[in-house]
Amino acid sequence: MRKHHPDNERIKRKYLIFQKEARQQHEATIDSIAKSLARFEEYTKCRDFKLFHFEQAVAFKRNLAAQTNKQTGKPLSKSTINIALNHLKGFFEWLSQQPGYKSRLNYSDAEYFNLSKKDTRIATAKRPTPVPTIEQIKHVLAAMPSGNDIELRNRALIAFTLLTGARDSATASLSLRHVNLDEGYIFQDARDVNTKFSKTFTTYFFPVGMDVAKIFSDWVIHLKNNLLWGNEDPIFPSTKIEIGKESQFEPNGLKREHWKTTSPIRSIFKQAFKMVELPYFNPHSFRNTLVRFGEQRCTTPEEFKAWSQNLGHQNVMTTFMSYGEVPQTRQAEILGRLLPNENTNHDHLAKVIGRMIIDAKIC
Repeated sequence: MRKHHPDNERIKRKYLIFQKEARQQHEATIDSIAKSLARFEEYTKCRDFKLFHFEQAVAFKRNLAAQTNKQTGKPLSKSTINIALNHLKGFFEWLSQQPGYKSRLNYSDAEYFNLSKKDTRIATAKRPTPVPTIEQIKHVLAAMPSGNDIELRNRALIAFTLLTGARDSATASLSLRHVNLDEGYIFQDARDVNTKFSKTFTTYFFPVGMDVAKIFSDWVIHLKNNLLWGNEDPIFPSTKIEIGKESQFEPNGLKREHWKTTSPIRSIFKQAFKMVELPYFNPHSFRNTLVRFGEQRCTTPEEFKAWSQNLGHQNVMTTFMSYGEVPQTRQAEILGRLLPNENTNHDHLAKVIGRMIIDAKIC
């Protein structure tokens, strides 16, 4: 059975370059697109894309619906299917405009990759995501060991994520020169820090407690004063693996190298929460924690704008729409408080909402 088609490989490469350079898509998105294309080619046995017909799209949808997740054994989620089909739809729409394909493909045939409206609603529905409380995170930090450099690093990593809300990709690429303990901030410089959309911004430490800040600052001081590391060395270095006494590979201190991927970060989080018998919360969930905390602490639109900006959001509505979901218990509490009141200042409320809308348009 053919494992690849030369023409397909060439045009796929051109499309992925287009997504990266012209559309400025993130590497993770490009990998997802490549995976979707590979799935389709596996189904068609690497048939030439020039021979694409809408019936292939219809049959492929059925095939995806019948597939199972290899890890869970359950059917593929509607969300996974929808993402794959959208990738393929975009690819074949683009392909139908390319030389050598334009005369062979119909632009409208890509529409057959659409899910039904019902399945699309299921796939795109927003569902509550588990979010740790600050108290739970502090409980984890209190239980984490700190007897050696690896344990100190792991504890400081979780404290740092709560302190800054930094994404794991940025965390893995930060160096000591990006942190300023005296003024309490990190500088996420997109020239050498892997930030989302390559944005450069400053994150001041969120007011989550001096105990959390001390764990991180003690770690940075340890790196500089005790290990004698310099500005170009990583804040969170990778683990040194060596052959131990039993002739087996085992961790033995730290390497002066950045993590190559974010997988070690997620592993540290999993182990830390498992240790205290709490469900696993990934690093990104800490950003939701900070948004909920900010909604309680901020009392003016300007304060919440600053809070949002500290997370790297140019538009405050991104914070509200993507992270600002109110937990159901809090939702009930708020609505119970908002009973009709003759003293309610509707004019003030209208002005606040108006300012937020204007701010969103400007940003």
